[in-house]
This record gives sequence, structure tokens and C-alpha cells, in this order.
Amino acid sequence: MSDPIMKLAIIGAGRIAQVHAAAADRDSRIALVYVSDIRAEAAEALAQTYGAASVDVDTIFDDAEIDAVLIASSTATHAEFLERAAKAGKAVLCEKPIALDIERTKAAVDVVNANPVACALGFNRRHDPQFAALKEAMDTGRIGRLETLTIISRDPAPPPIDYIKGSGGLFFDMMIHDFDVARWLLDEPIVSVFASGGVMVDPAIGEAGDIDTAMVLLTTESGRLCHIQNSRRTAYGYDQRIEAFGSAGMLQAVNETETRLRYTGEAGQVDEPPKHFFLERYGIAYGRELGDLYDAWSTGSAPKATHEDGYQSLRLAAAATQSLAQGRVVAMSEIG
Repeated sequence: MSDPIMKLAIIGAGRIAQVHAAAADRDSRIALVYVSDIRAEAAEALAQTYGAASVDVDTIFDDAEIDAVLIASSTATHAEFLERAAKAGKAVLCEKPIALDIERTKAAVDVVNANPVACALGFNRRHDPQFAALKEAMDTGRIGRLETLTIISRDPAPPPIDYIKGSGGLFFDMMIHDFDVARWLLDEPIVSVFASGGVMVDPAIGEAGDIDTAMVLLTTESGRLCHIQNSRRTAYGYDQRIEAFGSAGMLQAVNETETRLRYTGEAGQVDEPPKHFFLERYGIAYGRELGDLYDAWSTGSAPKATHEDGYQSLRLAAAATQSLAQGRVVAMSEIG
């Protein structure tokens, strides 16, 4: 018996929507039916590329034949579209974050809980083969009891200042992925957050009210420690690494390169630079992420990252923001 076809609609036609559309096209179990965007010409171009139709959002939510909605529109629209998808009984994959404030996020989560559907959040790093292998090795006890976790995430270059101004800040826009990875790997409640940060890359980022360099320390209920490092600039490419240190050993996820080729000569050893940015580094993860939504829709299983994970990671971002502003450790019990 062949797999059922999941009829998909994408809201948004920008860079990340294009990545998802390409992933859908590669998966024979998924049919991209509709694309919608406030920029009609962008929606039409993306729809034509994959044999879909360009429509308004109401058509997507009103069409009973649509099984799933992928929300890749601007952040300000995520919560509304997530609620509409749940009320329409459609499976949904929503890019992070659900919203930039806890109250609006919690309201959307409550709507999804009241209208249960397969709901996945766009935390693609859970689907990365190397990170997933690290998680599996931890879960099988390969390093004994986890004691400390280090997560390094550095972008090759900062985004445009106009993007910074509307991003919600480094903790909500960039480190939120690392907060999710930390929760996933630590696998126990985080009780406190301490954040430090500054402007070391571009003064304009500080003038826009944000930071470009940060370190955060998370402490769990049992006393495990997680250190997260972020920078908006890296001279050598996209730096994405994890170290899990335990009572019986250590696991490391290292940077991905194009071929893993290493040259050795009189001058020493030279490795290839890391892949340039997230589209290259997490290309496989995006395909697996959409496949995970398909599995949740078709079998009733829970996605690897859900709306609840989106809410909890946003709480950590809010705690880090408060910690930075007040210069103190913030207990998670203080955050809504």
C-alpha cells in the first residue's frame, strides 16, 4: 500500500519558504498545492516553480482538501496563522518564533491545545544528522551522566540593520535555536539563566538596541550546566558546534565542510572552512523537518519539536533578556 499524499500549502514566499518548497518537491509523499504571500508576484513566482497555485490565505484555510500548512511568513503573522490552521484542523509547521512576546505565544499555544493537530515548530537543528546522532549517543548512556553542555553558534556576518530592528533581539532571533537544542539535549527542567553580552561586531547593532555577542549559562534542576556562545560574525564561516561532557566521556558535534577534505604538508594540516551559512549547513535538516511533519500527520505521532517547545524556548529568551538588562541570575519561575 502506497503512502498517502499530504497536500501542503505554504504561507510566505521568501528565502526560507523557498527552502521548504524545494524540500516538499523532493518528497514524493508531499504535494505542494498553494503558495500565498502579501507580495503577489513573489507568491506567483514560487508557485509556478513547483506547479502550485498562488492564492490568498483565506483560500488555504477554507479549502478542506489542504492537509497541512507551512507558515514561513513574517514573524508578526505566525501566531494568527498558527491559530487559524489549528481551528481548521490542518497539520502545521510554523517557523520560529510563534511570537515575540510570551503572552501572545501562550495564547496561540492554548488555541492549538484546544484544537489538537500535528503542530511542529521550525527548530531544524533537531533534524540535523550529526546533532541527532549526538542526542542518540547521549540517550543510550555512551558518556554516562551528562554534566556540562557547550553550544557554540556563530553567524558568518550580521544581518542588515533593518532586520535587526524587527528581529526581537539576538536572544529571540538567533539564540532561540540554541535554547531549543539545550532543552532537547539536557532533557530536564532549566531552573535559572544568566546572560552577558555586548556589541563587538558593529556599533550600528548597539544603536538599534541589540547586542551582537553573547554568552548564557543555563542551570538545570539537578545542577547540570549549559554554556551557550553566540556571535553575529565569524571570519571563517558558519560555526556550529556542540560538546557534551559526561561522567564516562565526551561527545562532540563539529562543523560541517563541503567534503571533509584535509590537506597535510610541510606547513601543517589544513581543513576546509565550515559551510557558509544555515541554508548550506542545515540543508538535510530542512528535508527531514518536513518529513517529520508528514510522519506526524500520517501516523498521529508527535513532531520532534512542537508548539510547546516553541513556548518554552521563548521563555528562556525572555529570561536571558531580563538577565542581561538587570545583570543577575533570573529564575525561570519569574518568567510567565
